[in-house]
Amino acid sequence: MERYSNTVKLNQNITIGSDRLVLIAGPCAAESFEICYETGSRLKDICDALEIDYVFKASYDKANRTSSSSYRGGGMEVGLEILNEIREKLNLPVITDVHESHQVAKVAEVVDVLQIPAFLCRQTDLLLAAGESGKAVNIKRGQFMAPEDMQYAVKKIQNTGNSNVCLTERGATFGYHNLVVDMRALPVMRQFSPVIFDVTHSVQQPGGAGGSSSGQREFAPFLARAAAAAGVDGFFIETHPDPSKALSDGPNMIPLNQMEGFLKMLKETWEMGKRYAG
Repeated sequence: MERYSNTVKLNQNITIGSDRLVLIAGPCAAESFEICYETGSRLKDICDALEIDYVFKASYDKANRTSSSSYRGGGMEVGLEILNEIREKLNLPVITDVHESHQVAKVAEVVDVLQIPAFLCRQTDLLLAAGESGKAVNIKRGQFMAPEDMQYAVKKIQNTGNSNVCLTERGATFGYHNLVVDMRALPVMRQFSPVIFDVTHSVQQPGGAGGSSSGQREFAPFLARAAAAAGVDGFFIETHPDPSKALSDGPNMIPLNQMEGFLKMLKETWEMGKRYAG
């Protein structure tokens, strides 16, 4: 399949779809400045050493939690303040989710990339608002969407005059507390935009712990290597200094102290995959 020829420029230093591997990583939620700073600073050092372009991620609001009693975050004001501090103090580009179109303008003042959550990838007003912001946009493929149908989400962004849009793969669900990754989705979606592979949400088990999600992080290396060999432009990974104490998605996150080895392995496989996947 022919690969989409355009790239996505996040800032003057980072381009998705270039010859450099891009990592989007951080804790699931912006729990505190301290956790975000510890995670971001450690990953920055690792990525600098491995020559990986790094984008910090954390969500100021987890609006799609299984239960209404689950932790969502400290709110927009607190969350955006944390993200802004990380951006300034670590000199890193930042990405976060937006859930409603009226949030876009305010969030775009702080972050470099707007992320559309998987469940909202068909929401036209949200996509158009994100596109009109002028920021780069990362759309996560809905667990219910055929890979080829994601071209229409991409076109909604492009129709605003914004060509800085990429797609993220995170598996499909059949309603049984499990996600299944079809590697064919990667070359299919790569026809429409650069593609990121979401390593840790792909091993998530939605609702698998009763009122919250569970996960199987032991399978993350296998899916990550397969995606790297299949040909992707970057990886999305959630990590935390102590996943057992994380307030969101702990069971599928990679422990921060394992990320250096994980990324070394991933880059080696990605470089091999580039020779064959292009």
